Amino acid sequence: MTRLSVALLLILTLLTAGRTAVAGDLPTAKPEQVGLSSERLARITQVLRADVERGQIPGAVVVVARKGRAAYVQAVGFRDKASGAPMTPDAIFRIASMTKPLVTVAALSLYEEGRLLLSDPVSKYIPAFKQLTVGMERAPAEREMTIQDLMRHTSGLTYGNRGTTEIYKMYPESSNASSLTLTMDEFIERLSKAPLLYQPGTRWEYSLSTDVLGRIVEIVSGKPLGEFLAERIYRPLKMTDTTFLVPADKRARIAQALPTHPETGAEYKLADPTVPRKFDCGGGCAVSTAGDYARFAQMLLNRGVLEGARVLAPRTVELMTSDHLGPIARGTNYYAGPGYTWGLGVAVREAKGLSPMAGSPGDYFWPGAFATYWWADPKEEMVVVLMMQSPLGRHYQHLLRALVFQAIAE
Repeated sequence: MTRLSVALLLILTLLTAGRTAVAGDLPTAKPEQVGLSSERLARITQVLRADVERGQIPGAVVVVARKGRAAYVQAVGFRDKASGAPMTPDAIFRIASMTKPLVTVAALSLYEEGRLLLSDPVSKYIPAFKQLTVGMERAPAEREMTIQDLMRHTSGLTYGNRGTTEIYKMYPESSNASSLTLTMDEFIERLSKAPLLYQPGTRWEYSLSTDVLGRIVEIVSGKPLGEFLAERIYRPLKMTDTTFLVPADKRARIAQALPTHPETGAEYKLADPTVPRKFDCGGGCAVSTAGDYARFAQMLLNRGVLEGARVLAPRTVELMTSDHLGPIARGTNYYAGPGYTWGLGVAVREAKGLSPMAGSPGDYFWPGAFATYWWADPKEEMVVVLMMQSPLGRHYQHLLRALVFQAIAE
């Protein structure tokens, strides 16, 4: 066997091993067996490969599952373009805010045990949140924020990078950044001393709420957040690569972004997930694979259970994916977009129209800041996961929705 043949064989073995690792996470099916078109699914591959070739993205992994079976598992482009390493289905990605649904499910598992209630004031667990003020005038909060407020982002908290006013400047930019420099106690102290942006329960404002929720999970469970997530979610669902810290033996599987923004040319740098953080940030610090997250999404689509492992009760999943905003104002930066309300930890579609994205009433999702994305659609019995590392996430959310829904044949 020639040296070239050996090299080709090694590459084929690596790609096949990666594909098996991801596809094996859910039962597989040919697209036509689950009402999808193979020819039309191929458009996803064609579009993403074209974007890799023109330098828009380094690479991506996509999983499309319908009726509980993975019908499309595809890796395109590079895991690390600088080194020439090809993308593989088992690549590990920084999932940013896709951490939030994981932490919400963990908190809901404690709710099911009666160890916390959604109506509980946050100060019951974190006394520093007892007497908060609102606005630069430091008006007293009219009521305390609750755990439900944390789950639906109506707590009055915000992110420091969402605006430029004096209040925004008092908040950490993000937990992804602050967990590298602050301890959890320091993080909570800083939040408790800043005024709320709005009165609790009066306005949706994307925020550090889920990081506070993660701290409550730690207090109630008596365990670090990462350990509790592993106990309640990762191990039961066989999510073998989802964690807050990538171990040394998996370093080579980390997907890397392009060094500059493909449209502006500005430097684009992501944190190294092999570097320990000072606290487990529930709002945005986890890493995962497409296969792992597809198992989590399928569990929710199955109303709380996967392969005999029950994580939540059916009625709890219904509660999680219901409208929790009602008449609450959604503000000018409502990232869920038109046509979507907010549940607990996820955005939930209300109607066929209004949204510029394809979808079904009742579908739910939430993306990550580095262009990771997923949604579950009960009507279509479908789960879709997109993993890439890029600043162009919003574009690919809309693009993937179009490409997946046009592939539904029946």
